[in-house]
Amino acid sequence: MSKQTIAVLKGGRSLERNISLKSGARVEKALREKGYATEGIDVDESLVKQLKDLKPDAAFIAMHGRSGEDGTIQELLDILDIPYTGSDVLPSIRCMDKVLSKHIFVADGIPTPPFYAFNRDAFQELGAVDTMPIIGKELGYPIVVKPAAQGSALGIRFAHTESELPAALISAFSFDNKVLLEKYVKGTELAVSILGKEPRALPIVEVRPKTDFFDFESRYTMGKADYLVPAEIPEAAAAEVTELSLRVFKTLGCSGFGRVDIMMDESGGLQVLEINTIPGFTETSLLPMAAQAVGIGFNDLVEEILLCALEG
Repeated sequence: MSKQTIAVLKGGRSLERNISLKSGARVEKALREKGYATEGIDVDESLVKQLKDLKPDAAFIAMHGRSGEDGTIQELLDILDIPYTGSDVLPSIRCMDKVLSKHIFVADGIPTPPFYAFNRDAFQELGAVDTMPIIGKELGYPIVVKPAAQGSALGIRFAHTESELPAALISAFSFDNKVLLEKYVKGTELAVSILGKEPRALPIVEVRPKTDFFDFESRYTMGKADYLVPAEIPEAAAAEVTELSLRVFKTLGCSGFGRVDIMMDESGGLQVLEINTIPGFTETSLLPMAAQAVGIGFNDLVEEILLCALEG
Protein backbone atom coordinates (compact mmCIF):
# COMPACT_ATOMS: atom_id res chain seq x y z
CA MET A 1 0.00 0.00 0.00
CA SER A 2 1.42 3.37 -1.01
CA LYS A 3 1.91 6.10 1.54
CA GLN A 4 -0.96 8.54 1.98
CA THR A 5 -0.04 12.13 1.20
CA ILE A 6 -0.90 14.66 3.88
CA ALA A 7 -0.71 18.42 3.43
CA VAL A 8 0.16 20.15 6.70
CA LEU A 9 -1.24 23.67 6.53
CA LYS A 10 0.62 26.13 8.73
CA GLY A 11 1.70 29.75 9.04
CA GLY A 12 -0.65 32.06 7.22
CA ARG A 13 -0.94 35.74 8.01
CA SER A 14 -2.67 35.80 11.36
CA LEU A 15 -1.03 37.26 14.45
CA GLU A 16 -0.46 33.67 15.59
CA ARG A 17 1.66 32.85 12.53
CA ASN A 18 4.83 32.00 14.46
CA ILE A 19 2.99 29.68 16.84
CA SER A 20 1.36 27.98 13.86
CA LEU A 21 4.74 27.44 12.20
CA LYS A 22 5.99 25.73 15.36
CA SER A 23 2.84 23.59 15.61
CA GLY A 24 3.06 22.68 11.93
CA ALA A 25 6.71 21.68 12.11
CA ARG A 26 6.02 19.30 15.01
CA VAL A 27 3.00 17.82 13.22
CA GLU A 28 5.00 17.29 10.02
CA LYS A 29 7.75 15.48 11.92
CA ALA A 30 5.23 13.29 13.74
CA LEU A 31 3.44 12.28 10.53
CA ARG A 32 6.70 11.50 8.73
CA GLU A 33 7.74 9.29 11.63
CA LYS A 34 4.36 7.54 11.34
CA GLY A 35 5.07 6.77 7.68
CA TYR A 36 2.98 9.38 5.88
CA ALA A 37 4.20 11.33 2.87
CA THR A 38 3.99 14.82 4.31
CA GLU A 39 4.04 18.16 2.51
CA GLY A 40 4.20 21.30 4.63
CA ILE A 41 2.50 24.35 3.13
CA ASP A 42 3.07 27.84 4.51
CA VAL A 43 -0.33 29.18 3.57
CA ASP A 44 -0.50 32.15 1.19
CA GLU A 45 -2.35 33.19 -2.00
CA SER A 46 -0.99 30.13 -3.82
CA LEU A 47 -2.68 27.67 -1.46
CA VAL A 48 -5.44 26.47 -3.77
CA LYS A 49 -3.03 25.98 -6.67
CA GLN A 50 -0.62 24.05 -4.43
CA LEU A 51 -3.40 21.80 -3.16
CA LYS A 52 -4.74 21.14 -6.67
CA ASP A 53 -1.25 20.16 -7.79
CA LEU A 54 -0.49 18.04 -4.73
CA LYS A 55 -3.87 16.25 -4.55
CA PRO A 56 -3.35 15.19 -0.92
CA ASP A 57 -5.37 12.46 0.72
CA ALA A 58 -6.09 14.86 3.58
CA ALA A 59 -5.05 18.18 5.06
CA PHE A 60 -3.87 18.56 8.63
CA ILE A 61 -4.74 22.11 9.66
CA ALA A 62 -2.13 23.46 12.07
CA MET A 63 -3.15 27.10 11.61
CA HIS A 64 -4.22 29.27 14.51
CA GLY A 65 -6.32 32.42 14.44
CA ARG A 66 -7.86 34.07 11.42
CA SER A 67 -8.29 32.02 8.24
CA GLY A 68 -7.23 28.86 10.07
CA GLU A 69 -9.82 28.53 12.83
CA ASP A 70 -12.69 30.67 11.53
CA GLY A 71 -14.04 28.42 8.77
CA THR A 72 -12.15 30.08 5.91
CA ILE A 73 -9.64 27.30 5.21
CA GLN A 74 -12.30 24.69 5.93
CA GLU A 75 -14.58 26.17 3.26
CA LEU A 76 -11.81 26.02 0.65
CA LEU A 77 -11.00 22.42 1.53
CA ASP A 78 -14.68 21.50 1.23
CA ILE A 79 -14.76 23.04 -2.26
CA LEU A 80 -11.65 21.07 -3.22
CA ASP A 81 -13.13 17.90 -1.69
CA ILE A 82 -10.08 17.37 0.54
CA PRO A 83 -10.76 15.80 3.97
CA TYR A 84 -9.32 17.84 6.83
CA THR A 85 -8.66 17.61 10.53
CA GLY A 86 -10.84 19.22 13.18
CA SER A 87 -14.22 20.85 13.05
CA ASP A 88 -16.30 21.71 9.99
CA VAL A 89 -17.09 25.21 8.72
CA LEU A 90 -20.06 26.09 10.92
CA PRO A 91 -18.57 25.09 14.31
CA SER A 92 -15.33 26.80 13.31
CA ILE A 93 -17.24 30.04 12.74
CA ARG A 94 -19.13 29.67 16.01
CA CYS A 95 -16.08 28.97 18.13
CA MET A 96 -13.75 31.56 16.64
CA ASP A 97 -16.21 34.35 17.45
CA LYS A 98 -16.18 34.55 21.25
CA VAL A 99 -19.29 36.72 21.28
CA LEU A 100 -21.28 34.33 19.11
CA SER A 101 -20.19 31.29 21.13
CA LYS A 102 -21.10 33.00 24.41
CA HIS A 103 -24.58 33.80 23.10
CA ILE A 104 -24.92 30.10 22.23
CA PHE A 105 -23.77 29.18 25.75
CA VAL A 106 -26.44 31.43 27.25
CA ALA A 107 -29.15 30.07 24.95
CA ASP A 108 -28.21 26.48 25.87
CA GLY A 109 -27.93 27.15 29.61
CA ILE A 110 -24.15 26.65 29.70
CA PRO A 111 -22.63 28.72 32.53
CA THR A 112 -20.40 31.54 31.26
CA PRO A 113 -19.31 34.85 32.82
CA PRO A 114 -21.77 37.74 32.29
CA PHE A 115 -20.75 39.91 29.35
CA TYR A 116 -21.53 42.69 26.91
CA ALA A 117 -20.23 43.09 23.36
CA PHE A 118 -19.90 45.93 20.88
CA ASN A 119 -18.62 46.46 17.38
CA ARG A 120 -16.56 49.48 16.40
CA ASP A 121 -19.57 51.30 14.89
CA ALA A 122 -21.37 51.29 18.23
CA PHE A 123 -18.59 53.45 19.65
CA GLN A 124 -17.86 55.59 16.63
CA GLU A 125 -21.42 56.26 15.51
CA LEU A 126 -23.89 55.30 18.27
CA GLY A 127 -22.38 56.68 21.46
CA ALA A 128 -21.74 53.35 23.17
CA VAL A 129 -19.09 54.99 25.35
CA ASP A 130 -21.92 56.44 27.43
CA THR A 131 -22.94 52.94 28.50
CA MET A 132 -19.64 52.37 30.30
CA PRO A 133 -20.92 53.45 33.75
CA ILE A 134 -23.84 51.02 33.41
CA ILE A 135 -21.56 48.18 32.32
CA GLY A 136 -19.15 48.87 35.16
CA LYS A 137 -22.00 48.72 37.66
CA GLU A 138 -23.45 45.51 36.17
CA LEU A 139 -20.22 43.55 35.73
CA GLY A 140 -18.11 45.04 38.51
CA TYR A 141 -14.38 45.61 38.25
CA PRO A 142 -12.03 44.39 37.01
CA ILE A 143 -13.60 43.85 33.59
CA VAL A 144 -11.85 41.63 31.04
CA VAL A 145 -11.81 43.25 27.60
CA LYS A 146 -11.17 40.85 24.70
CA PRO A 147 -11.11 41.03 20.91
CA ALA A 148 -13.97 38.84 19.71
CA ALA A 149 -11.89 36.71 17.34
CA GLN A 150 -8.32 36.33 18.55
CA GLY A 151 -6.55 33.43 20.21
CA SER A 152 -3.53 32.96 22.47
CA ALA A 153 -4.75 35.76 24.77
CA LEU A 154 -3.76 38.36 22.18
CA GLY A 155 -5.23 41.81 22.80
CA ILE A 156 -6.79 40.96 26.18
CA ARG A 157 -6.70 43.76 28.75
CA PHE A 158 -8.02 44.22 32.28
CA ALA A 159 -9.85 47.40 33.24
CA HIS A 160 -9.75 47.86 37.01
CA THR A 161 -11.69 51.12 36.97
CA GLU A 162 -13.98 53.00 34.61
CA SER A 163 -11.10 55.32 33.71
CA GLU A 164 -9.12 52.31 32.41
CA LEU A 165 -11.89 51.08 30.11
CA PRO A 166 -11.17 53.41 27.15
CA ALA A 167 -7.53 52.27 26.84
CA ALA A 168 -8.57 48.63 27.16
CA LEU A 169 -11.18 49.08 24.44
CA ILE A 170 -8.74 50.85 22.12
CA SER A 171 -6.30 47.96 22.59
CA ALA A 172 -8.97 45.35 21.82
CA PHE A 173 -10.25 47.28 18.79
CA SER A 174 -6.73 47.31 17.37
CA PHE A 175 -7.06 43.52 17.08
CA ASP A 176 -10.69 43.19 15.97
CA ASN A 177 -13.78 45.11 14.90
CA LYS A 178 -15.82 43.56 17.72
CA VAL A 179 -14.95 43.39 21.41
CA LEU A 180 -16.19 41.44 24.41
CA LEU A 181 -16.46 42.95 27.90
CA GLU A 182 -16.64 40.12 30.40
CA LYS A 183 -16.98 39.84 34.17
CA TYR A 184 -13.68 38.77 35.73
CA VAL A 185 -13.82 35.39 37.46
CA LYS A 186 -11.22 34.79 40.14
CA GLY A 187 -10.36 31.16 40.70
CA THR A 188 -8.70 28.15 39.11
CA GLU A 189 -8.02 28.05 35.38
CA LEU A 190 -8.78 24.67 33.82
CA ALA A 191 -8.34 23.34 30.29
CA VAL A 192 -10.08 20.23 29.01
CA SER A 193 -8.90 18.72 25.74
CA ILE A 194 -11.41 16.67 23.74
CA LEU A 195 -10.21 13.99 21.34
CA GLY A 196 -11.49 11.32 19.01
CA LYS A 197 -14.15 10.27 16.55
CA GLU A 198 -16.28 9.43 19.57
CA PRO A 199 -15.32 12.49 21.64
CA ARG A 200 -13.67 11.80 24.97
CA ALA A 201 -12.15 14.14 27.50
CA LEU A 202 -8.47 13.87 28.36
CA PRO A 203 -7.21 14.63 31.88
CA ILE A 204 -7.95 18.16 33.04
CA VAL A 205 -4.97 20.53 32.99
CA GLU A 206 -4.80 23.10 35.78
CA VAL A 207 -2.90 26.21 34.73
CA ARG A 208 -1.03 28.23 37.33
CA PRO A 209 0.53 31.24 35.61
CA LYS A 210 3.39 32.93 37.44
CA THR A 211 1.91 36.30 36.53
CA ASP A 212 -1.59 37.63 37.24
CA PHE A 213 -2.87 36.35 33.92
CA PHE A 214 -2.20 33.45 31.53
CA ASP A 215 -1.08 35.79 28.75
CA PHE A 216 0.66 35.16 25.42
CA GLU A 217 4.13 35.08 26.99
CA SER A 218 3.01 32.69 29.73
CA ARG A 219 1.45 30.35 27.17
CA TYR A 220 4.49 29.99 24.93
CA THR A 221 7.52 30.53 27.15
CA MET A 222 8.93 27.63 29.13
CA GLY A 223 8.83 28.27 32.86
CA LYS A 224 6.26 31.09 32.77
CA ALA A 225 3.47 28.90 34.12
CA ASP A 226 3.05 25.69 36.10
CA TYR A 227 0.74 22.93 34.89
CA LEU A 228 -0.87 20.22 36.99
CA VAL A 229 -2.12 17.13 35.14
CA PRO A 230 -4.55 16.00 36.37
CA ALA A 231 -5.82 19.16 38.01
CA GLU A 232 -5.74 19.28 41.81
CA ILE A 233 -9.50 19.64 42.26
CA PRO A 234 -12.00 17.36 44.03
CA GLU A 235 -13.04 14.23 42.16
CA ALA A 236 -16.69 15.30 41.99
CA ALA A 237 -15.67 18.68 40.58
CA ALA A 238 -13.43 17.02 37.99
CA ALA A 239 -16.35 14.88 36.83
CA GLU A 240 -18.51 17.99 36.52
CA VAL A 241 -15.82 19.84 34.55
CA THR A 242 -15.43 16.90 32.18
CA GLU A 243 -19.17 16.57 31.63
CA LEU A 244 -19.53 20.29 31.00
CA SER A 245 -16.64 20.31 28.51
CA LEU A 246 -18.13 17.48 26.47
CA ARG A 247 -21.47 19.28 26.49
CA VAL A 248 -19.84 22.45 25.16
CA PHE A 249 -18.03 20.48 22.44
CA LYS A 250 -21.31 18.86 21.36
CA THR A 251 -23.38 22.04 21.60
CA LEU A 252 -21.04 23.95 19.29
CA GLY A 253 -20.98 21.00 16.85
CA CYS A 254 -17.23 20.38 17.08
CA SER A 255 -15.45 17.24 15.92
CA GLY A 256 -12.03 15.58 15.91
CA PHE A 257 -10.39 17.52 18.69
CA GLY A 258 -10.54 20.78 20.60
CA ARG A 259 -10.01 22.38 23.99
CA VAL A 260 -12.52 23.93 26.39
CA ASP A 261 -11.29 26.60 28.82
CA ILE A 262 -13.14 26.84 32.12
CA MET A 263 -12.76 28.87 35.30
CA MET A 264 -13.66 27.34 38.64
CA ASP A 265 -14.53 30.25 40.89
CA GLU A 266 -13.63 30.43 44.56
CA SER A 267 -16.95 28.85 45.57
CA GLY A 268 -16.48 25.91 43.19
CA GLY A 269 -18.83 27.18 40.49
CA LEU A 270 -17.87 26.60 36.85
CA GLN A 271 -17.79 29.24 34.12
CA VAL A 272 -16.98 28.38 30.50
CA LEU A 273 -14.72 30.97 28.89
CA GLU A 274 -14.34 29.62 25.35
CA ILE A 275 -13.63 26.63 23.13
CA ASN A 276 -10.66 26.37 20.77
CA THR A 277 -11.10 24.21 17.66
CA ILE A 278 -7.37 24.09 16.82
CA PRO A 279 -5.36 24.21 20.04
CA GLY A 280 -1.59 24.35 19.72
CA PHE A 281 0.89 21.55 19.16
CA THR A 282 3.96 23.31 20.57
CA GLU A 283 6.16 22.12 23.44
CA THR A 284 4.09 24.14 25.93
CA SER A 285 0.64 23.40 24.45
CA LEU A 286 -2.00 21.88 26.70
CA LEU A 287 -3.49 19.25 24.36
CA PRO A 288 -0.25 17.23 23.97
CA MET A 289 0.33 17.63 27.71
CA ALA A 290 -3.08 16.15 28.53
CA ALA A 291 -2.60 13.30 26.03
CA GLN A 292 0.80 12.43 27.47
CA ALA A 293 -0.78 12.10 30.92
CA VAL A 294 -2.73 9.07 29.70
CA GLY A 295 0.14 7.57 27.75
CA ILE A 296 -0.69 8.99 24.31
CA GLY A 297 2.60 10.12 22.80
CA PHE A 298 2.74 13.11 20.49
CA ASN A 299 3.03 11.06 17.30
CA ASP A 300 0.06 8.89 18.26
CA LEU A 301 -1.97 11.97 19.17
CA VAL A 302 -1.33 13.55 15.77
CA GLU A 303 -2.19 10.33 13.95
CA GLU A 304 -5.45 9.88 15.85
CA ILE A 305 -6.50 13.39 14.88
CA LEU A 306 -5.59 12.67 11.26
CA LEU A 307 -7.47 9.37 11.20
CA CYS A 308 -10.65 11.16 12.27
CA ALA A 309 -10.37 13.08 8.99
CA LEU A 310 -9.31 10.16 6.80
CA GLU A 311 -12.03 7.84 8.09
CA GLY A 312 -14.77 10.44 7.90
